[in-house]
Amino acid sequence: MSDGTATTTDLDVRLEKHRVELTGYCYRMLGSSFEAEDAVQDTMVRAWRSYDKFEGRSSLRSWLYRIATNVCLDMLTAGNKRARPMDLTESTPLAHAALSPRPDNTWLEPMPDNRVLPTTDDPAEAAVAKESVRLAFMAALQQLPPKQRAVLILREVLAWKASEVAELLGTTVASVNSALQRARATLAEQQQPGGDAAVSDPLDDEQQKLLDRYVAAFEGYDMTALTALLHEDAIMTMPPFDLWLTGARDITGFMTTLGAPCAGSHLVPVQVNGLPGFAQYKPDPEKGGFVPWAVQVLEISDGRITGFHCFLDTQRWFPLFDLPLRLEAEADQVEEGV
Repeated sequence: MSDGTATTTDLDVRLEKHRVELTGYCYRMLGSSFEAEDAVQDTMVRAWRSYDKFEGRSSLRSWLYRIATNVCLDMLTAGNKRARPMDLTESTPLAHAALSPRPDNTWLEPMPDNRVLPTTDDPAEAAVAKESVRLAFMAALQQLPPKQRAVLILREVLAWKASEVAELLGTTVASVNSALQRARATLAEQQQPGGDAAVSDPLDDEQQKLLDRYVAAFEGYDMTALTALLHEDAIMTMPPFDLWLTGARDITGFMTTLGAPCAGSHLVPVQVNGLPGFAQYKPDPEKGGFVPWAVQVLEISDGRITGFHCFLDTQRWFPLFDLPLRLEAEADQVEEGV
């Protein structure tokens, strides 16, 4: 190997130190939790196999980002753009609500914070990282061509210099600056429903009280209390279904009709996409206890819930969040161990 000192174990350790930040980068590029993890694994394998050719002209971190970028660009050549329901269809009135699923590769996917947000002592850096994995920003990124996406993430999220990005992409500083300008213009034009949530890090007292009231209202299936927490233009989505609803009346109306089996659910807090969220367990009428139903992601602003996003493919999401696929009736006791 090039430095003559790196043993197999040493190299594994050095590569693994970068896994979380690389996963965050690939997730922002691809919009898919599982594709991001696959891309990082491919990056690690390529780095391992070609390490003897790594001449150290750049840092190991920069070299890994170059490999990861190439992996992501290769994966994006198919042109698939991950989306949210409101990126694809108009809002549906409750009276016309129909649950029409679309394929998994249609949807922007949720991601646990601990898989994409490296630990940092810098509050400003942590805030930028969280904001850059929120669903609205992730959806906006999907509107950019792949190379503009890479430039924007590297420059604006990871704070790379234009010269460093130019070297990584094998292009000029002028080209990088031009791509960044075009990417910024595209994002500025985006009018994203359910836009950026104003969430403190950590949650302030008012936001925590809002979440506590939400848990009480949802677990009690108290639609009056829930209505008081929802913004008048709140949005509810339920991938893999393309249906999305707007406003407290339609959201609570859905919950008491098609969503009525969710009454009596139990919520377990999760940290997801830089936002507060919950794993929702629905009562199991056959065996008792609770079974997985959704990973909920909440967007909040000005003391109200503005976005209520339920990802229903629990056989995929709950293992990703290290959540059990069943809770017994003593739910509160189990929650302490989750």
